[in-house]
Amino acid sequence: MTNKWYHYVAAFAAALFLTNTIPHFVKGICGDRFPTPFADPPGRGLSDPLTNMMWALFNLALGYVLLRVSRFSWRDTVMAVVFLLGVAFTGLMLSTHFAGKTPV
Repeated sequence: MTNKWYHYVAAFAAALFLTNTIPHFVKGICGDRFPTPFADPPGRGLSDPLTNMMWALFNLALGYVLLRVSRFSWRDTVMAVVFLLGVAFTGLMLSTHFAGKTPV
């Protein structure tokens, strides 16, 4: 089965959402406040743990759907590289965006 260009885009997007799940899920289950798009100001203010859990679950669900749409397989080397590039891109972006935004 041959993958089309949009399968690779879906795999990259899936990586974005699945990687973004991690900090919100961890902060939510730890009971910590953390920035979400629903905070004031969006993405900078701190949201409560429940909001973070809901945002994490939304990201997880959307990432899963996109992963299914992409027809992802670790056996497809190009697909795996595209997915891992999405994880790396998101991780680097989030690490700079969230630097210094949460209390210790």
